[in-house]
Amino acid sequence: MSANGVRPARAHASVDNLRTYLLAAARQAPDRPAVIQAAGSGLETVTYGELERRTDRIAEQLDALGLDVGDRVILEADTDADTVATFLACATVGLAFVPASPEAPDERLLTIIESAEPALHLQSLQGKRDCVPDSVGTARFGPDGLVVERAPEPRVRRRRAVTPIDTAYITFTSGTTGRPKGCVMPHRGIIAFLRGAAAEELITHEDRVASTAPFQFDFSLFDIGFTLSHGATLVPVPRARLNWPRRFLGHLNDAGVTQVDAVPSVWRPVVQHESEMLSDLGDSGTLRRIVFSGEAFPMDELRTMQKLLPKVAFTNGYGATETMAASITPVPNPLPEGVERLSIGHAVAGAEWTLVGPDGAIVDGPGVLGEIYLRTPSLFSGYWNDPEATRACVVPDPLDTASGRVVFKTGDLASMGEDGELYFHGRADSQVQIRGNRVELGEIELRVNQFDGVTGAVALVLPRADGDPQLHAFVTTADGAEPDTKELVAFCRAALPAYMIPQGVHTVGEFPLTPNGKVDRAKLSALVAS
Repeated sequence: MSANGVRPARAHASVDNLRTYLLAAARQAPDRPAVIQAAGSGLETVTYGELERRTDRIAEQLDALGLDVGDRVILEADTDADTVATFLACATVGLAFVPASPEAPDERLLTIIESAEPALHLQSLQGKRDCVPDSVGTARFGPDGLVVERAPEPRVRRRRAVTPIDTAYITFTSGTTGRPKGCVMPHRGIIAFLRGAAAEELITHEDRVASTAPFQFDFSLFDIGFTLSHGATLVPVPRARLNWPRRFLGHLNDAGVTQVDAVPSVWRPVVQHESEMLSDLGDSGTLRRIVFSGEAFPMDELRTMQKLLPKVAFTNGYGATETMAASITPVPNPLPEGVERLSIGHAVAGAEWTLVGPDGAIVDGPGVLGEIYLRTPSLFSGYWNDPEATRACVVPDPLDTASGRVVFKTGDLASMGEDGELYFHGRADSQVQIRGNRVELGEIELRVNQFDGVTGAVALVLPRADGDPQLHAFVTTADGAEPDTKELVAFCRAALPAYMIPQGVHTVGEFPLTPNGKVDRAKLSALVAS
């Protein structure tokens, strides 16, 4: 509010804003399909013109609530046209949206609300969440706009314009402290990555891209951004169909999908149960590309996929939430004999990386392990309300410390190939990937350790016979008795998302230690193998 009591003019989308960038096709070709989505037993097409109209309708309604640029909004939904319109409306008026899963436990959502201090909680008309604190406004969204249930508390509006450095979204991922960690992404950073990725020329406006990741996972935001920025068509795969291979493939076929973006584990049940149907989809000539990211693709499974889809191009995406991604690398189909590790290639256009050894020296030659330091315009603003964690990974450029330029210290280990391409070798810390989701094992260990009677906990991800990774928890107890596994799992489920729930619980008398006094995780793994 200004000194004379007049509220500043509504903040509006400006240059390098997600709304203006992703809806460019609405001005050039408003009748082109933007989203093809499930609707009852059939499909519904939402054009770019209609998507823009829905966006503007919601933006006006959000503006009427008096929220200021930078205020946070929880956006709890699965991906569909209305979800896309809602987050583009947030971008229009400068609200930072926080994606959340409808499947997240109440306790986890409340933890995110406590951290982000949102002004408003938005969910789809089908949403069922009723635990939102009274201090947070609530509303539902649909094709006709917002239905406000509880207006947000009055805010002071000081801003007039949305700038490229303003926050577009905050993605909360697993954190080492036992609480979700928020990655703050500005409009400028997201668009910088999307422009760099466009140089890879993966799709055109004629493509139909299937998105399989849940909305709160940054892979989903990549799918949306990459597709709409090309004027192509987004095809969200409903969660219920994704879990049934025949329904999943049927949805791809019905929608005429040309590209599927998915973590590798999505394909495992498809290959096991519907390999012939998958092969037929590839033979049709409609499906042209599969992009995978978020976790390693086991070589034997990838080779099986390529045998079923010899005409389909495969692309390996690598990167972190803090930079949206880092590289997009073509994978030969078929893989040459003897290939045991996929290349992550070179950084996307506009970005570059350097390998730094454990002694701080720059790695210049092939075969030497080092940590990836990434210099990129798509760098996040920092971790929400955590300057210490931000300073630990946003560091001076090791090649030019005097300039003041900063780079992202990824925590990822890699080696260099003969042509300068990189090969990923895992993490330097306890972070792992489970079905494409970034997980800090320390967060799981902290929760398990809070269970009554447990005195110590160690979490490990171990492979199953079918190749699917499985999360195990090893515990010590006060009296040596085994805890009730069902109760322990239920205790975890109350606070953690499904992909962070231990599937195996093992009681040990004490944790084996290495000569350095650390838990010997290899010996714990051997207990399961035996």
